[in-house]
Amino acid sequence: MPESCSKLEKAPKTGYFDHERWDVYQAALDLVIFINDIVEQLPRGKAYLADQLQRAGTSVPLNIAEGGGEHSFSEKARFYRMAKRSATECASILDVCERLRLLDEAEYLRGRELLLRIVAMLTKMARSA
Repeated sequence: MPESCSKLEKAPKTGYFDHERWDVYQAALDLVIFINDIVEQLPRGKAYLADQLQRAGTSVPLNIAEGGGEHSFSEKARFYRMAKRSATECASILDVCERLRLLDEAEYLRGRELLLRIVAMLTKMARSA
């Protein structure tokens, strides 16, 4: 590894991107961790659900960050709406998992509560962008 790369990896965080300070972004990162925990519990035969849940879940913070980096208000709103759609996709996948009895009620309710919170914040952000 080049010396310049190893120095960058060890450097402390000196600044922040705007999106890193937002509650919605932090909640979206919590969602990714929650999804990772859920996916580890899914049976092997349900890899299609695990893959879809991971992709949709990861899309939420990525679109929030991308929207935060935009200057155009319409583009910001577009990315926040994409993040919201990914969050609602996650909610639907959790519904499927719950119906298939792959999640216990406490996990299902925890994920649903987090997603409702994220969707509410994204809805406000998209309207005000």
